[in-house]
Amino acid sequence: MTNAPAGVWLITPGHTPARFTRAHTAGADVALVDLEDSVPVAAKPEARTSARGFFTQPDTPASCTLGIRINAPTTREAVKDLAALADYPVPPAIVLIPKTETPRDLEVVAAALESPGHRPLLYGLIETPQAIQNLPEIVRSSHLSGLLFGTADYARSIGSSRAWEPMLYARSALVTHAAAAGIPVIDSPYFDLDDQDGLRTESLRVRDLGFRGKSCVHPRQVASVAAVFRPTPAQIARARAIVAAAEDAAGGIVRIGHQMIGPPMVQEARDLLDRTPTHVITADGAP
Repeated sequence: MTNAPAGVWLITPGHTPARFTRAHTAGADVALVDLEDSVPVAAKPEARTSARGFFTQPDTPASCTLGIRINAPTTREAVKDLAALADYPVPPAIVLIPKTETPRDLEVVAAALESPGHRPLLYGLIETPQAIQNLPEIVRSSHLSGLLFGTADYARSIGSSRAWEPMLYARSALVTHAAAAGIPVIDSPYFDLDDQDGLRTESLRVRDLGFRGKSCVHPRQVASVAAVFRPTPAQIARARAIVAAAEDAAGGIVRIGHQMIGPPMVQEARDLLDRTPTHVITADGAP
């Protein structure tokens, strides 16, 4: 698996700079400033200007990676976004590309933003049937660092609701192709801000399906998503014990407590430790 950021993503509108500090300090692993859907057309020039400050805020936690969602690459707004981004004093670490449908979408953004001193991590936002059909080609792009699912546009495009069953095929396809490419896939936001139980249920379902994180549209959602996707001290300790037992046994089947642990479970433990940030691993007080 790649070390590209996963976990909890928080998306904040680019034309609301008063919310930027809260976005940085809400506890998300990735904070994105948005130039697309959450910004009215008339406010997009203001958002491009305000978003410069998103990347120069003081006291941003080192554990929070900052990024931006541009407009869809086939639109005139995206051309303006890319031109503005090229002049930002501090470039975004992540660029989320809406309506990604072909590798060409990634190539266009990479050509505009990559420089000898900076190569942003490009994430493709998958939200159309065409994108699902083209996933085998999209994930082979050398510019791609990860995927994010957008249920709102996908459901609209196929004429369904955003309920679990209609979205299951697309989610399964995303997980399968992302895993084959060794990249993380992040789930869509949960749009009912007052339904914390529903948010937790959906977070558990997508985690168990293979998603490596979930995006949020409000800081109040961050804690619930983090509780699902961040390993607990007990899970970290167990993963360490599994890896240590396997190393002592030089491979093969090992026993921990009442459970027999084979190579797939050992690799699962290693994967958990590899994708868990150091500040989370050390938070359990273990050496």
